[in-house]
Amino acid sequence: MSGVIKARYENKVLKPLGEIDLKDGEEVEIELKKKGIFGLLKGWKIDSQSLKDELREINGQAICRKE
Repeated sequence: MSGVIKARYENKVLKPLGEIDLKDGEEVEIELKKKGIFGLLKGWKIDSQSLKDELREINGQAICRKE
């Protein structure tokens, strides 16, 4: 089996969020990628400048921008 699966880390154990085709004792390599903000925004339609402005405002760096 090869591919990408999602897993949740709980109590020091990675738990797959779906079925995987592995035999007991089979070894695998794991590459970890944390889900960042852009993963959460996947599929949203928003222009990049609006997103940048919102993030700056959240961080206390409000800016004035000419329309």
